[in-house]
Amino acid sequence: MPKETKRGAEENGREMTLAELPVGRSATIVKVMPKARGQKKFADVGLVAGAELLMEAHAPMGGLLRIRIMGTSMALHRDDAAHFIISEGEMR
Repeated sequence: MPKETKRGAEENGREMTLAELPVGRSATIVKVMPKARGQKKFADVGLVAGAELLMEAHAPMGGLLRIRIMGTSMALHRDDAAHFIISEGEMR
């Protein structure tokens, strides 16, 4: 079987981490990894399974991401974003 490319995985709506989401794309959080640092803090701002978000920007040096969730923009470290499993798709 041919090996699926990363681009092909995105187009098929497969799961990836929030850190991998391209700018301008939306997604739904599927799972928060249990070892996520500050899990309660993230839940308090709406980063929970089922939440829809939009990737607004990546910092030039790659350390921070800016996402829009529940109508609010927030910055998130790429290392923390790697603990969120998402499914790419259209926001409702």
